[in-house]
Amino acid sequence: MDIRENIPLAPLTTFKVGGNARYLVEARSADDVLATVEYARSNHLPLFILGGGSNLVVADAGWPGLVLKIAIGGVSERDNADKKEFEVGAGEDWDKFVALTVARNCAGVETLSGIPGTVGGTPVQNVGAYGQEVAETITSVRVLELATMQVRDLGNSECGFAYRTSIFNSSERGRYIVLRVTFALTLGGTARIAYADLKKYFPEGSSPSLQQVRDAVREIRLSKAMLIVPNDDDCRSAGSFFKNPIVDAAKYEEVAARVNGNAPPKYPAGDGKVKLSAAWLVEQSGFQKGLSRGPVGISRRHSLAIVNRGGATAADILALKNEVQAGVRDKFGIELTPEPVFVGFE
Repeated sequence: MDIRENIPLAPLTTFKVGGNARYLVEARSADDVLATVEYARSNHLPLFILGGGSNLVVADAGWPGLVLKIAIGGVSERDNADKKEFEVGAGEDWDKFVALTVARNCAGVETLSGIPGTVGGTPVQNVGAYGQEVAETITSVRVLELATMQVRDLGNSECGFAYRTSIFNSSERGRYIVLRVTFALTLGGTARIAYADLKKYFPEGSSPSLQQVRDAVREIRLSKAMLIVPNDDDCRSAGSFFKNPIVDAAKYEEVAARVNGNAPPKYPAGDGKVKLSAAWLVEQSGFQKGLSRGPVGISRRHSLAIVNRGGATAADILALKNEVQAGVRDKFGIELTPEPVFVGFE
């Protein structure tokens, strides 16, 4: 176990903000994870688990304890009838894993291409985009249960998956550390073309390959600054900063009435509810693409991304977050929920 001291956390995040970790350990195996947790406990150090740093805002004060960076690698494959199962280390790069599944002609995560971060973060957030989410293909999640220090395998139903959530970031937050994730994908399956952006990209009636859909998703994400590109300040962000709110029919009609009856974009959310576009709410509340507040702003290509234009602090990001939330609350009576995890704040 290699313990390093006073390590800057900003370079380990896509936002590029935040202070130092007092200590940092990079764990490449389950044994490394166990040893690090035990060390933190025996030394009374607060512990934070870091994956790819893509959905994170680190406080300017940094982290006063130990940061455990999950770097567990490895991908194993096995065939199971018409499915191919992939057991993947939590530290593997997510987009590289998606590229592998497409190369193997396996459908199920192709529209999740280009999302930054590691495999271990995907069940935590129930990562989704363009009509797919990982809950549809995850069969089990191997975890370390911190209370017992035992390694367990949780089945899909035990993970409590819902829109952008799971037990790992809600009811059981802090109970587990994700070590490996197993996915079951469809061998020779067809690509999913469900969202408007993809439907517009491909001619009606066409049957694009998995690779063509992956390429299209990455191109669309690039056009919205949702693909990490070096030296592009529109990409120096945590991606979509706010979740799309889910509301009932009455609230939807109330929102429409506040924009003179113009139908806001919506998507089915089950139980008679609809999912509103957070990006639409942000723009309708006066926060347009390209807005600047000194070193922070809103992406020129995506109104849902708060960006670090260079030299921003975590305090700058929180100030803009609060301003946008207040604007949407005042305009529509809706409280936007942030997607990123906030680390080191009170």
